[in-house]
Amino acid sequence: MKGRKLPLTLRAYRRASSVAALLAPAWLSYRVRKGKEDPARLSERRGYASTERPPGPLVWVHGASVGEVISVLPLIERLSQRGFRVLLTSGTLTSSRVAERRAPPGVIHQFVPLDARSFVARFLDHWSPDLVLLAESELWPNLLAELGRRGTPVVLVNGRLSERSANRWKKLPKSARALLSRVDLCLAQSEEDGTRFRALGTPRVEVCGNLKFDVPPPSADPAELQRLDKALGKRPILLAASTHEGEEALILEAHEILTSKIPELVTVIAPRHPERGLDVAALAQAADLATRQRSLGELPDRETDIYIADTIGELGLFYRMAPVVFMGGSLVEHGGQNPIEPAKLGAVVLHGPHVWNFANIYERLDADEGAAEVTDALGIARAAYALIKDPQLHGEMADAAHAAVTSLGGALDRTLVAIEPYLVHIRLQAR
Repeated sequence: MKGRKLPLTLRAYRRASSVAALLAPAWLSYRVRKGKEDPARLSERRGYASTERPPGPLVWVHGASVGEVISVLPLIERLSQRGFRVLLTSGTLTSSRVAERRAPPGVIHQFVPLDARSFVARFLDHWSPDLVLLAESELWPNLLAELGRRGTPVVLVNGRLSERSANRWKKLPKSARALLSRVDLCLAQSEEDGTRFRALGTPRVEVCGNLKFDVPPPSADPAELQRLDKALGKRPILLAASTHEGEEALILEAHEILTSKIPELVTVIAPRHPERGLDVAALAQAADLATRQRSLGELPDRETDIYIADTIGELGLFYRMAPVVFMGGSLVEHGGQNPIEPAKLGAVVLHGPHVWNFANIYERLDADEGAAEVTDALGIARAAYALIKDPQLHGEMADAAHAAVTSLGGALDRTLVAIEPYLVHIRLQAR
């Protein structure tokens, strides 16, 4: 990159990705059948634009999935307010729906092209961005090589590099350095992330904090909130949010333990991937638990044990209703899901031991006694029982969680200051 010969591993990657591009139609068709792609927009994954490029300076912002897209939305809003046209890309069907609902007016959404040289070149030929902002760790070799060839500045915003990922890159030091040397500026989430990026050869690194702390809490439709509140009455609620396969069985076990002491309890399960709703319902029904599914338009009734919230964009409803939230992806080795939103809305967060995706956040919440670690169904049941039955304990922990996430804000302003020279430059170029 930047005129230097690529390391052997990256050259092999480029050749392999060129061959894989020939198989892209079949692979994308398979993903359509699995409900993971929009069949009407498959051409975007091969770099074909579905709309025209707007005139003037264009900032391209990319977030891989839902969490990354949500984290960059406040940044996109500020850019839009300053008159910049913004292209937002993501790689998942769920994130495209989030972008459609929550992105500011005028923002263009496209699916990011697969990382094949021909697809990337076609995408860049059409959009010709003046500045590229990549969220967290979206470092694709062909994309970065093509941006480098064109001289397009690249900033990694909300940069994150886990210890596990850093250790893998250390085994390929030349490839890591070649890849990261193409990043003009890395704005890391934490000092630990910054240290890892520097050790792998990233030339310019600044620590700005985590943009996710500056994201407003998710909204909730007041009418739907009222409907749910009426349906549930005064029943205590345990919410298991963003769960992954292997965790729902433990949540169901915890529910059965809890109902021996809190028979009126209803447990809401919101799977990370809503298309798994039927599978979760089958698990609950196999355990003889009365189950309702939100994706079928069903509301819970007084007989409901398990309510499956298998829809997109409605966690704000349940965070507002549930005093206790178990955050998924943490009892299985996924790395945990983001606890900031429930903490901002007054819930106490329970989580498993596997939270490396958000290690600094969970460490702070646990240290401030705003969250608690659990390791199994019995642990979930015991913690949830204590918090539901002791309003004072719940209030103290909820206040601590809210204070912790509020105190860690400010990354958005620091990010805007860091990218200001790039924004000024593309403004001047446009004159």
